Amino acid sequence: MNIKKDTCNIAVIQAAPVMFSAERSAEKAAGLIDRCADKGAELIVFPELFIPGYPYGMTYGFTVGSRNDAGRKDWKEYYDNSILADGVEMKTLADAAARRNVYVSIGYSERDPVTATLYNSNMMIAPDGTMKNHRKLKPTGSERVVWGDADKDFFPVMDTPWGPMGSMICWESYMPLARVALYQKGISLYISPNTNDNPEWQDTIRHIAIEGHCYFINCDMYFTKDMYPKTESASEEIDRLPDVVCRGGSSIIDPYGHEVCDPLWDREGIIYAELDMTKVEASRMEHDVCGHYARPDVLELIVKGK
Repeated sequence: MNIKKDTCNIAVIQAAPVMFSAERSAEKAAGLIDRCADKGAELIVFPELFIPGYPYGMTYGFTVGSRNDAGRKDWKEYYDNSILADGVEMKTLADAAARRNVYVSIGYSERDPVTATLYNSNMMIAPDGTMKNHRKLKPTGSERVVWGDADKDFFPVMDTPWGPMGSMICWESYMPLARVALYQKGISLYISPNTNDNPEWQDTIRHIAIEGHCYFINCDMYFTKDMYPKTESASEEIDRLPDVVCRGGSSIIDPYGHEVCDPLWDREGIIYAELDMTKVEASRMEHDVCGHYARPDVLELIVKGK
């Protein structure tokens, strides 16, 4: 492993986007980067789909075998507020990362520059302008009517002073072979942008931290029903939602499966923590999942693409 710095000052942001507005969500993210940097953060993590928000509860007029015009208008609005991986909004965030000398991880709805397909993506940004994009391999359930399966950018890893950093978006972490694809790259920081406030998720994140002997950064979203803008098709769907649509639950788990901090519930907030990176290598003395605790002569994972 190549961990150059023994401590990592991290900020895990549990915040609501400005729902379905790419410009205002990016502005909010840039402001939060400055706020966290002022507090000494070196790595700043945002939730899944922070730009332009997660359309929880909306169907976009899809039923089996049919669509409707109102839903199509809402989808087009979401499409228009999804962003390019190298677009102006991402440049704003890269400029902020460079100006404040911080690493940033942010979830966003990615608009393909050639086709009209959207992808649920996560961008890792280094202070020197290096960017590593990851597209969610398999959107979960009805997410598939909004975002396509990843066609590239499967398992990127970014070199950081704290070792290799990779990400799995929400339920990708329930894909065992996808986790192994990251473990094979020696990650010390497992970034998990998600919109998952189910209590059993807290058990999942502890298991993965122990399995990979890495830090699991659980960055969840918080948003409420009244944050939704007016829609063409979804007013009744949104009315049926609870007042707090996603409760959050962001937290950090160390390589031994211990909580670095209590989970953050039911509000926007920022978790600040100093991670002891020496724990990563030390924890692998007895269990190195793709090293001495592997049996490549018996089990082999073949990854197509990178």
